[in-house]
Amino acid sequence: MDEKPSARRGPDICSLRYGLAVVMHLSNLSMITQRVSLSIAIIAMVNGTQQPAPANASADGPLQDPSGPIGEFHAGTSVYAWSPETQGILFSSISYGILLTLIPSGYLAGIFGAKHMLGAGLLGSSLLSLCTPLAADLGVSLVMVIRVAQGMAQVPEALSPGGVGWGGERTPESCWRPTSPRRSVPLKAMARCLPLWAIFSGFFSHFWLCTVIVTYLPTYISSVLHVSIRESGVLSALPFVAASTCTVLGGQLADFLLSRDLLRLLTVRKLFSALGLLLPSLCAVALPFVASSYVTTVVLLILIPGTSNLCDSGFIINTLDIAPRYASFLMGISRGFGLLAGIISSTATGFLISQDSASGWRHVFFLAAAVNLFGLVFYLTFGRAELQDWAKERPLTRL
Repeated sequence: MDEKPSARRGPDICSLRYGLAVVMHLSNLSMITQRVSLSIAIIAMVNGTQQPAPANASADGPLQDPSGPIGEFHAGTSVYAWSPETQGILFSSISYGILLTLIPSGYLAGIFGAKHMLGAGLLGSSLLSLCTPLAADLGVSLVMVIRVAQGMAQVPEALSPGGVGWGGERTPESCWRPTSPRRSVPLKAMARCLPLWAIFSGFFSHFWLCTVIVTYLPTYISSVLHVSIRESGVLSALPFVAASTCTVLGGQLADFLLSRDLLRLLTVRKLFSALGLLLPSLCAVALPFVASSYVTTVVLLILIPGTSNLCDSGFIINTLDIAPRYASFLMGISRGFGLLAGIISSTATGFLISQDSASGWRHVFFLAAAVNLFGLVFYLTFGRAELQDWAKERPLTRL
């Protein structure tokens, strides 16, 4: 009997899975750049970023101040009288847009397909980003509208990498078409599940401090370290390099501990969650006390997002342990809690630093550390790694 020749298989690096990974990476790169660009540009856009605007100052029109801290730019650069509270609202506006369209975007993705939603979202967000400078001249309210619209456009990108549109148990070929009938979601059982709420609390705490660092890091570096905008941009990039490195190293270490049976799965999840919430909290609390030391401040600012990303091997992927059938749905809810934390933390930070710059930053970091500790204690108490009863497959019985 002749054997059928096996089909030739190309190298894995040329597979559709890797191709999708590259596309999603480039999409993430573009979206995140657009998301944080205002945080860097606002140093040049706002004169006296840390000072509240006078009572009779216009929040909309640009003021010309060639002798201000943006002298390294051309003399016609606009300076806007946006108070720290206004800046906080601007930073959080993009999260409002994402929250508003979390559910509708999932429904539309089922109709038009994930790739069309991702492409349209990237195009729309890019066009809106180009309109931001013009909107700033027309008024701060229009900038807020632009940011909200950007958030709405970025929803498909924000969710798809987390598996909302593509479950981990499925193949890339099947991500555009359903392969199994729809199943009901046990919402009541989920609402009563403390291990699930432990994950949500971890997301809320993690994103609180991360949002403060991502959105206000350039402002903090410029106002506290008194460096130029060019140097501020370089320093602001270093924490992201550390975060990427720690994410990879943390994942490798977690896999090593599990593959060698050195620690149980639950222990690994809680260990990395503790490291990812406790270490950045300690660094944040120490920041106000070392503000006079340039090197120490920079090191701590790099360590905060770096150590924070150790959570990626903790509660961030814990939904795959307790409810793999609903991991995509639960990841979307978890990110919703993270976005809510980002909205609150950005607004609160703007309010706190508007009262007093020195004490305001201290209160910002103390508050972030307190939120992190609350999330850590809650997760260590109620976090689990066992498959939950409501997430188990139910055998169908025929009458």
